[in-house]
Amino acid sequence: MNALVLKKGREKSLRRRHPWLFSGAIDKTLGKPGPGDTVEIRDAAGKALAQAAYSPASQIRARVWTFNPSEPVTVEFFRARIERALALREALPDRRHTNALRLVHGESDGLPGLIVDRYADVLVAQFLAAGVERWREPILDLLAELTACEAIFERSDAEVRVLEGLPPRTGFFRGNRNAARCPIVEYGLNFRVDVEQGQKTGFFLDQRENRQRVRNLAAGREVLDGFCYTGGFSIAALAGGATRVTAIESSAPALEVAHDNLAANPFDAARVEFVHGDVFSELRTLRDRGASFQMVILDPPKFAPTAAQARNAARAYKDINLLALKLLAPGGLLATFSCSGGVSAELFQSIVAGAALDAGAQAKIIERFGAAADHPVALEFPEGEYLKGLLVVKS
Repeated sequence: MNALVLKKGREKSLRRRHPWLFSGAIDKTLGKPGPGDTVEIRDAAGKALAQAAYSPASQIRARVWTFNPSEPVTVEFFRARIERALALREALPDRRHTNALRLVHGESDGLPGLIVDRYADVLVAQFLAAGVERWREPILDLLAELTACEAIFERSDAEVRVLEGLPPRTGFFRGNRNAARCPIVEYGLNFRVDVEQGQKTGFFLDQRENRQRVRNLAAGREVLDGFCYTGGFSIAALAGGATRVTAIESSAPALEVAHDNLAANPFDAARVEFVHGDVFSELRTLRDRGASFQMVILDPPKFAPTAAQARNAARAYKDINLLALKLLAPGGLLATFSCSGGVSAELFQSIVAGAALDAGAQAKIIERFGAAADHPVALEFPEGEYLKGLLVVKS
């Protein structure tokens, strides 16, 4: 069997059941494994520790399938893992409030590199590592069988595939383009999701509970929604009784969908102003005009995918939060988020604290946010906890 033998002492992370094995931990490779092949992981003494998917082009040289060295990695292995992930979602309390969920969340569901989101009867799948790429067609067949969804769209176009030596790939595995923009329901609100061209897989499912929290806090407030994308937070704020929402987005196609989403709900369009522009520039313009809001929402794109990029990202996060705090009225609420894996929760809080200091604002954290429950985080894989947020009140 193909195998990777570790350097002495480098098995500690595996004994803690962390699923990643970096290239620097490997002493030698036995056999000639190809991309995505299953390899046995052995310690320096030759003891088998796990079975993993081999990624020769990546610094993450192997991703663990199972810590049972004798467990066969077959189609039935993937069936069991997918069934377990689906059962978890069916048991979630918010399942009855929406028909859009993350069904498979990569390493935290024991399927490294696989993301599967469900939008009504459409699945969107991402194959982001060599291992799941190797098993792509059997996995897609299993998803079709186990979910009975009418369409499956592949969105394997994330930048991380480049690090795996994999080309981007998108298209329908099952179904056709008529399913590319599908309607979903979330807590009684209607949204249309562009699975073909939208960011990530089309909609930010990880923010579901945070949108509901904003909805519960928005009554009587004038709201500024920076990086509004397709209007998720904006429409939630309207549903909660916001008097007016100013929503800013740099992507014209996303704003087009935001307009559609507004029209799909029973709200007066006069209560919303959609602004197409750079959020940093637009917030500076609002500041210079002396504008003021009772709630500001910041959900920017990923500024720092890795820790190495955290310094530049910290500057961007500080600038945008400083502007938001300048625009926030006394007693106002700032809901601010970071989805950058390279920015820890501690660093993010420090950045927001620095922004408040520079803005001359006294502020307090009254709540912390994370991803919705369909984005579980395995205790042995803290990297899965990428989304962090703070609810800050300005004194």
